[in-house]
Amino acid sequence: MTLRDAAVGSTVVVTKIEGDGAYKRRIMDMGITKGSEIYIRKVAPLGDPVEITVRGYELSVRKNDAECVQVK
Repeated sequence: MTLRDAAVGSTVVVTKIEGDGAYKRRIMDMGITKGSEIYIRKVAPLGDPVEITVRGYELSVRKNDAECVQVK
């Protein structure tokens, strides 16, 4: 399951981040790293962006970025 597929109001754990080196590094610089817990706050009406809470702060992630984050 990807971060984009996670239900609103659920808490998920990151298992893997996909993508090339620079793209993967950009996602990790936002605080989304393997093993971190992410709370799905809300999703915009058209599905882009996804608002999440990670490491105590709120973050909006684009749909393309959310598809690269594998969660369980």
